[in-house]
Amino acid sequence: MSERQRVLVAEPLGAAGADRLRTDPDVDAVFAEGQSRAELLESVQDAVALIVRSGSQVDAEMIAAGAGLRVIGRAGVGVDNIDVTTAAERGIAVVNTPEANTLAAAEHALALMLATARRVVEAHNSLAGGSWDRKHYLGVQLAGATLGLVGFGRIGRAVGHRALAFEMAVLTTDPYIGAEVAQEHGARMVELPELLAASDFVSLHAVAQEDGSALLDEAAFTAIKPGAIVVNAARGSLIDSAAARAALDSGRLGGLGLDVYDQEPPPNGHPLIGHPRVVHTPHLGASTGAAQRDVSVQVVAKVLAALRGEPVETVPLAP
Repeated sequence: MSERQRVLVAEPLGAAGADRLRTDPDVDAVFAEGQSRAELLESVQDAVALIVRSGSQVDAEMIAAGAGLRVIGRAGVGVDNIDVTTAAERGIAVVNTPEANTLAAAEHALALMLATARRVVEAHNSLAGGSWDRKHYLGVQLAGATLGLVGFGRIGRAVGHRALAFEMAVLTTDPYIGAEVAQEHGARMVELPELLAASDFVSLHAVAQEDGSALLDEAAFTAIKPGAIVVNAARGSLIDSAAARAALDSGRLGGLGLDVYDQEPPPNGHPLIGHPRVVHTPHLGASTGAAQRDVSVQVVAKVLAALRGEPVETVPLAP
């Protein structure tokens, strides 16, 4: 890069990556955390690179406003909030960090699974309120149970490996992964209906449906194994909240662990917030110090490499 170029950071970035931007002699880093959509549309006008997390919509309008954009960096895995097709048409590279928060996300899915299975939040609140009640919080054991992984990418595989250590049987369904790959990782590939009917626990690690519809809808909850526990630390749109609430109330669904929501933050009156059989966290899957450090360092390194014209792995267009 022969002259200083503006890199716009629209959302919070880990300190290690932010420091790397601040000290780069070729970069003028602008940290725009907290700016409104209208302000970001103005700020991006003179930027050659834009770095976001999951909270900023980099749609056709945002891309058009950034007439000088050469690269968009997603500090994280999913690029659902980026119009990758429009970016490609404009010759803008899109990069992400698919490996940096894999372990953090996998561990959080397991934390939700364990907390829901052993009714940790309910029991904690009861004891904090002065009760000593050992009879009303009967839990579910993971050893000997079957875990169904909907999606068998990096995070799904990491969850599967850890489930095997808990002596669980692992099923998975993924249209992009071969049965032999699943077998290599200790899982058995099945179709979704079989997975739902056979799994004591179901953990979602799939991308959002192209049409935005729920993967687990009323029909899926009707078909799911009675008493199953579902964990979603992937995409909020994968679960029909009203259908999940009905399944919880009827007892068909034994529990639900949520880190993501169809609308974030979830509005007042959301059917799943506060339900006694739901453990919910505010999108914390990547919120560990190690993950935040790695995500920030990797996305900055890729953005700078792209600006320098160096080879860099970009997000592929959907088939």
